[in-house]
Amino acid sequence: MSRINQAQKKNKETLLMEGKRLFVSELKKQLQELERLARTFEQTEDMESALGIYRIVHTLKGSAPMFGYERIGLAAEALVHVWEWTQRDSEEERQFIRKQADQFIKKSSQLILGLSMEYDISRKEMELDETRPKASASKEFNHGRILLIDDDDVLRSYLMRRLSLDHYEIAEADGVESAKVLLWQQEYDLIILDLLMHPDSGYELFEFLKESPTLKWLPLIVLSGKEELEDKIRCFRLGADDYVTKPFHYEELEARINNLLMRTRHYEQMAFLDPLTGVYNRRYFDNQLTMEMERVRRNEGVLSLAFIDVDHFKRVNDTYGHHVGDLVLQGLTHTLNGRIRSTDLLARFGGEEFVILFPDTTGEDAQAILEELLGMIRQAPVATLEGESYSITFSAGAAQWQPEWSADEWIRHADEAMYRAKEQGRNQVVLSDGTQPLSTVDVEDHQGGRRKCVLLADDDAIIRSMVASRLRHLPLDIIEASDGESALDVLRNNVVDLCVLDGIMPKMDGYHLLEQMKQMPHLQKVKVLMLSGRKHEDDVIRGLMLGADDYMSKPFSLVELEIRAKRLLEI
Repeated sequence: MSRINQAQKKNKETLLMEGKRLFVSELKKQLQELERLARTFEQTEDMESALGIYRIVHTLKGSAPMFGYERIGLAAEALVHVWEWTQRDSEEERQFIRKQADQFIKKSSQLILGLSMEYDISRKEMELDETRPKASASKEFNHGRILLIDDDDVLRSYLMRRLSLDHYEIAEADGVESAKVLLWQQEYDLIILDLLMHPDSGYELFEFLKESPTLKWLPLIVLSGKEELEDKIRCFRLGADDYVTKPFHYEELEARINNLLMRTRHYEQMAFLDPLTGVYNRRYFDNQLTMEMERVRRNEGVLSLAFIDVDHFKRVNDTYGHHVGDLVLQGLTHTLNGRIRSTDLLARFGGEEFVILFPDTTGEDAQAILEELLGMIRQAPVATLEGESYSITFSAGAAQWQPEWSADEWIRHADEAMYRAKEQGRNQVVLSDGTQPLSTVDVEDHQGGRRKCVLLADDDAIIRSMVASRLRHLPLDIIEASDGESALDVLRNNVVDLCVLDGIMPKMDGYHLLEQMKQMPHLQKVKVLMLSGRKHEDDVIRGLMLGADDYMSKPFSLVELEIRAKRLLEI
C-alpha cells in the first residue's frame, strides 16, 4: 500500500472515530430526552411528546448504522414501529390508538432500556479504543470464567457484552437445564443466576449444585427482582455468596464479581497450596481427583496416577538436618514441575511423598514419563547449600484408572506399586497392572517381614477416626483403643510399632500406661507419639521422661501428625 493510500486510510479512521465519539455523546442526550418525553406522554397523552419520541428514534434508526452501531439502529427501528401511528393523518385513528397508551409506554420502556444498555457498552468501547492499542486487545488478561444464567434475553446480552469488555470470559444459559449441561461440560470460576426464570426457577439449580462434590464450592451471585428479606435469607442458606436486586448499577455488580473472585483465589491459595514446596496439597489433589474421574467417566478417556516417594529421605534429615531435607523437597518439586505438562497436576501427598495426576495418559505412558523424570533427578543435584550439593533418587508407582475403582482403591494401587519399587531396590518405577488384589500386594516391612502396626489410644472417637483416616493410605494395620486398660491389652497381645497415645483417658491415663510399658521388656521398642490437650512444659517433659518419643499438643495438624508418625515408623 502506498504512503498516500495509508494516509487516506488513517484519515478515514480518524474521521470515523470522531464521528462515533460525537454520536455516542449525542446519544446520551437523546436518551435523556426520550425518557422525559415518555414520562410526559404517560401523564398527559400529549401528542407533541409522542411526535418528539418518533422524531428522535427515526433519526437514530438512520444514523446509528452509519457509525457501526447496528444494534442501536435495530432498537431504534423497533421504537419507530411502536410510534408509527403518530404519522397517520386520521385524527379518529390517532384517538383510538391513544387509548392504548399504556401498551405503548410499556413497550417503549423496554426498548429505551435496551438503548441505554447499548449506550453504556458503546461508551465503554470508546474508552477502550482511546486508551489501548488495538493490537494488544487479544492479549488482555482474563479475569475469570463466568456462567451467566438468565432468561431475559436483553439483560443477558447486555451483561455478556459488558463483562466481556471488562475482560471476563462469559458463557450464557437461558434456563436451568441448559446451565446444567454447561456445568458438566466446562469449568467456571463463578455463576451469576437469575432467581425468577421460566419454566424452572433459579432455586432448582441450588439443589443441583449442592449435590455435586465439585460444583457446590463455586461462588454464586443471585440476581433477583424480589427484595423480600425471606428470599435473601433462603438464597444465602442454600449457598449463595451474594444477592443483587434488580435494577442494579453494572459497576456495582462488576465490583462484587471482582471482589468475590479475588477472595476465592486468595482462599484457594491458602487452602490448597503446600506452604513448603508451593505445589498443591492433598486437599486440592483429592478434590481434583474426583473431578477428573467424573470427566473421564463422561468422555470415556484415560487417566493415570503416579505415587512418588523420595528414597532414604530419613537418612537425609538425620545426616544433614531438616533444613536440608526441606531444600531437597523444594528442589525436587521445582524439577518435577518444570518438566511435566501444564495439564498434569503435581501435589504433595504428605512428608516426602508426592502424587502426579496425568490426564489423557495411559499407564504405560505415565511410566515412561516417570522414568524420564527419574533420569533427570539422577543426573543433577536437587539442592545446594553453602557450596555442598545434595542428590537423591525416588521410587515411583503408576496406575491407570479403571472404571470399577473408587478413588481410594486407585490411590492404593499406585501406592503399592511404589512400595514394590522400593522392595525391588528403590530408584525405579513400577507400573500396576490393576489385576492383583490389594490384599495380596506385598508391602511388608523389610526388617520385620510384616506390615507395621499402629495403635490409636484415645477416648475421643472423632480424633481416632480422623487420625485413622489420615494414616490409612500407608502400609499399616491400625488398631483402636478407647481407654488405657484396653490399650495395654492390645500392646500385650499384638506386635505394635507405634502407639499414638492420648495423655488423658479413662481407667488408665497415657502417663500411667507409659509407666506400665517401661516395666515390660517386649514393649521397649514400641515408639510412642503422645497427644495431649495440656500444653504446659511440665507435661511435655513428663511424657518424654516416661519414654514417649514425640509429643503433640491438641489441637494439632493431621498433616504434621502423619509426618511425625512416618518418621517414627521409618517409612
